[in-house]
Amino acid sequence: MSQVNEGEKNNTAGMKAVKSGIWYTIASISIRAVAIITTPIYTGMLSTGDYGIANTFNTWIELINIITCLCVVYSIGRAKIDFKEKFDEYLSALQGLSSSFAFIVLIFAVIFREQLSYLIEYEVPLVIVLFSYLCVSPSVEYTLQKTRYEYRYKENILISVITCIGTVICSVTLILFFNDKRYVGKILGTLLPTFLMGIFFYIRILKAGKKFYVKEYWEYALKIGLPMIPHAFALVVLAQVDRLMIKDICSDSDVGLYTFGYSFATLLSIFTNAIGQAWLPWFNEQLDMGNRERIRSINKKIIMLGGFFTIGFITVAPEALMLLSPSSPPYWIARYVVPPVALGTFAQYLYTNYVNVELFYKKTPIIAVSSCFAAVINYLLNLIAIPRFGYTAAAYTTFISYVILMTFHFVAVRFIIKERVYDSVFYYLILIIITVFGLSLICFYSDDIRIRIFRYLYTLIVLGVFAFIKKDDIMLLVDYVKKRFLKKER
Repeated sequence: MSQVNEGEKNNTAGMKAVKSGIWYTIASISIRAVAIITTPIYTGMLSTGDYGIANTFNTWIELINIITCLCVVYSIGRAKIDFKEKFDEYLSALQGLSSSFAFIVLIFAVIFREQLSYLIEYEVPLVIVLFSYLCVSPSVEYTLQKTRYEYRYKENILISVITCIGTVICSVTLILFFNDKRYVGKILGTLLPTFLMGIFFYIRILKAGKKFYVKEYWEYALKIGLPMIPHAFALVVLAQVDRLMIKDICSDSDVGLYTFGYSFATLLSIFTNAIGQAWLPWFNEQLDMGNRERIRSINKKIIMLGGFFTIGFITVAPEALMLLSPSSPPYWIARYVVPPVALGTFAQYLYTNYVNVELFYKKTPIIAVSSCFAAVINYLLNLIAIPRFGYTAAAYTTFISYVILMTFHFVAVRFIIKERVYDSVFYYLILIIITVFGLSLICFYSDDIRIRIFRYLYTLIVLGVFAFIKKDDIMLLVDYVKKRFLKKER
């Protein structure tokens, strides 16, 4: 009887993960759609200079946040297992740790405000705003993580929607208010909703956990979080260094083309991240119970789903870029950037599964070393390839770097942690298949309508054959989704 109950419990958790993943994906697409739709509003209200200043400020937030939050957010998944009955206490103390450090940094920022203003090239008030914002904004992410691991996807999505809509309303209003310095309005409008929600969730987390300092929790979080700081910086380098090097080696125009194609290709991460967000809580629970075969079986289906999305993005890239820039044909050449970047996103999707194992076993130094090494490789490859082959070479070096990073994590999990959770042969096999097929589609990136039609037919035939071969797995996944929607949640 106990085995039957355990099986039912696992099925319920698995179905919750599937339903959460579907809703995360729908919400992510909707939120991203709002961002795309509102972009013309911002570009119409802001000069190119103001638009660039506002976006660069967000980059500074991303970089400085890596330090001020101590990357302790990475500890939440494992803490949900280790401190299951005291999870609220843990989150409360975690918040106490990161906010205390951020407040100390804020004090130094106030003292050295003039020097920081000169360094990041923003007015002193904006410097103070930046560091004040980082004291409370992590509380929003902690709440999102908590709801995610407790499968409370409705609350998770509601927070994201409120933030998105609030950002649009505040940004437009404040841009009009700061008429002489409209970039200030855009910056404050972007920060204000998250800042206010951060204060609200800071108080709520503190009330729920009633802890600010617990030595055991702080040491636990720092042990996992601190090694992830270089990892987080390395990921930023992997994402941003291409553009900086293209600017130095090629031209501003090439940076624009590369960024345009890159931005579309990385929309794929909306789907892969949504799937990963839903998968991770269930994965941690199952690995903690030792259900490796079950993990391996479900994971294969999820990986195939990511592969389908990747091929879809590569197939529609030429027409999608035309729709995004209907009156700017010179931008359409950026379609050649999409395939390698999308494939890199798929490789990232694959290696994240190994990272989840490393986080489960609290082996974060391995993650940091791997990411830093991959960032160095990416820089060296760019140094060699961009001068010879132009800006599109950066897309291929990014893909190669992510594949190398995937290999690092595979070696770490298999030979250092000595864990065999996934079918790694399957991982590399599907990566090769998707890569060959994805790159072959470039041959049909033509303006000739007949070749365009052939490209879609080619994709449909190949995916149709693959779907027929894997029809049992696909039907199982479809049946799984149907059960979750038709069955009353327990």
